[in-house]
Amino acid sequence: MRVFVTGATGFIGSAIVRELVQSGHEVTGLARSADSAKRLELAGAAVARGTIDTLEVLRREAARADGVIHTAFFHALSHMAFGTRLQVLLGGAPSGIVGRFTAVAVGADQRAIETMGGALDKGAPLIAAFPTMALKAGQIAEETDAADPTSVGGGRAPSEQAIHRLAERGLRAATVRLPPSVHDKTKQGLVTQLIATAGKKNVSAYVGEGDNHWCAVHRQDAARLFVEALEQGTSGAHYHAIGEDPITLRTLAESIGAAAGVPVKSLSPKEAARHFGWLAAFIGTDNPVASRITQEVLGWTPSGPELLADVDAACHHAGRRL
Repeated sequence: MRVFVTGATGFIGSAIVRELVQSGHEVTGLARSADSAKRLELAGAAVARGTIDTLEVLRREAARADGVIHTAFFHALSHMAFGTRLQVLLGGAPSGIVGRFTAVAVGADQRAIETMGGALDKGAPLIAAFPTMALKAGQIAEETDAADPTSVGGGRAPSEQAIHRLAERGLRAATVRLPPSVHDKTKQGLVTQLIATAGKKNVSAYVGEGDNHWCAVHRQDAARLFVEALEQGTSGAHYHAIGEDPITLRTLAESIGAAAGVPVKSLSPKEAARHFGWLAAFIGTDNPVASRITQEVLGWTPSGPELLADVDAACHHAGRRL
């Protein structure tokens, strides 16, 4: 299969490209820079230069492909064009920067999804990444649950709605929902931010009792799930890339504290806002997610190391003591 991959040199996307190439697919990856292009070529993929804002490139490459895996997203201001950055930074009160950034990022994501979907043949697969933090908090989320616009990650809900519209138009469009920690020994998603904050502030913290949950999946297991969804997924489905049982934030903070050699502390929501900044709302969110249906219908069996093992390795790699 000829597959076009956005976010192809990112942490997850690069693992997907390797998995696709090893499975015998012909891959073209989207690359913003010459360095990214070189890495794609070394991985055995062809290169399309551009970003998710370069709609003519997305349209062209999707039209040439038999399917698309879409993992690119504006996670930082540096990913956006200069004019767009100014719009986010100067388009209103400083307190609204996060909201403006999210709106611009989600708008770009929707346009990219619609553009690529419009160029694909009927019945072709388009598999898009989506965060589990956009699901309803405080309950075990199943694959049949819709995104919750009121959740901490609910600003992303329109992207999944765009996928639904493509499915209604005859594409085999689906999402792979990713937990807050997609990890290996080098990176752990949002947990990397927790480790960095613990090192910077000399304390590993959680909010309140710390009995809220996060989920995790090893990077290679997530990559394999994207490929399986591409090859055999059904239209309109949601697949959950959950590799282990939900873990409490207190357990996670204690593991970081032990590995980094710093004290562990509970913070009030007000203290957490000062301590974690923008991350505080996520730290306090209960986000347990199940993957039973995904494992049954796709035969996906996660087998990578668990999160706490990679947290320990990451702390050691950062030069901290046990």
